[in-house]
Amino acid sequence: MKEQLDQIRERNRRVEIDKAWETSKTRRGIIAVMTYGVVVLFLYVVGVSRPFLNALVPTGGFLLSTLTLSVFKKMWVKSCSK
Repeated sequence: MKEQLDQIRERNRRVEIDKAWETSKTRRGIIAVMTYGVVVLFLYVVGVSRPFLNALVPTGGFLLSTLTLSVFKKMWVKSCSK
């Protein structure tokens, strides 16, 4: 019984860590930097002028979407809990 309880606690700990990672600013930052790098490379290869500046648009869109998702999630949860 104690062993099962310890296993459940360990699983819950892992789930909480995964949840914290999914909503962390570190994760968002890493994805934004990777997105910016890939878009800069792509724009450079296809010959777009000022790829470093133009790559800010999709990166900014990503960051904006991650900031607003929590607002929409709260609205969705509220509507589902009625």
